[in-house]
Amino acid sequence: MPNEKIPADIRKLSFEDALQELEEIVRQLESGSGDLDKAIEAYGRGVHLKRHCESRLKDAQAKIDKIVLDADGDVDSEPLDAE
Repeated sequence: MPNEKIPADIRKLSFEDALQELEEIVRQLESGSGDLDKAIEAYGRGVHLKRHCESRLKDAQAKIDKIVLDADGDVDSEPLDAE
């Protein structure tokens, strides 16, 4: 599964929608309801949803700048180093 491409229907989801669906899958799996085949299918979809959420967060982080003052006291921005 790690090398599988994220399905198109998941790639279209917003971060919030993907996270909500992932949370629902986790609740279902934790409850133990349903049969094994459906649980395996849900787990696979959950993996894709998780990767999609991580990708969306990474993209958002890359767009965040921090505001800094340069040596002259002027306001400027530079990429945020979140590490």
